[in-house]
Amino acid sequence: MDFEQVLKALLTEFHRLQIRYAAIGGFALGVLGVPRATADLDFLVHREDLDELHEALGRLGYVRRVSTENVSHYDHPDASWGGLDFVHAFRKASLGMLERARAVSVFHGTTTVRVAQPEDVIGLKVQAMVNDPGRRSGEVDDIERLMRLYGTRLDWTRILAFYELFELGEEGRQMQRRFGHVQ
Repeated sequence: MDFEQVLKALLTEFHRLQIRYAAIGGFALGVLGVPRATADLDFLVHREDLDELHEALGRLGYVRRVSTENVSHYDHPDASWGGLDFVHAFRKASLGMLERARAVSVFHGTTTVRVAQPEDVIGLKVQAMVNDPGRRSGEVDDIERLMRLYGTRLDWTRILAFYELFELGEEGRQMQRRFGHVQ
């Protein structure tokens, strides 16, 4: 995937259509200072903007392969445009994530993208590992790398709330002791 080409085209459409979004997933990890290999782009998008998003992606040549209440996935026939995953924001927690997202400069300052806060990326990764236990080790690695980088600067109350939501409260508290320097 040509991330710069794809992201610039997407952001042009997001801005034109006033689509409320935040980058999440592997690309967001890199923007937040924890780079890792990724093959696609992942976004959190307000559910009310999904129809406009679908039309915009169709104009760019994307084909929707999956559409559920919670997520949608698009592929492009040209591999350089890659795949796109969207998590639909409509619950209080995910709407809060969209509100907290911040604009960050990427591609040597040529582009600005809204990125979810580190705590919210962690929350989505906790959800992902619960939804698909086979992904647990990779998700935990990403979580720990973010926690190692941000440590005491993280809003641990928000992080612990995500762990509690998925009945992993003790695991969250262990993470806080390891990376938040709390005794």
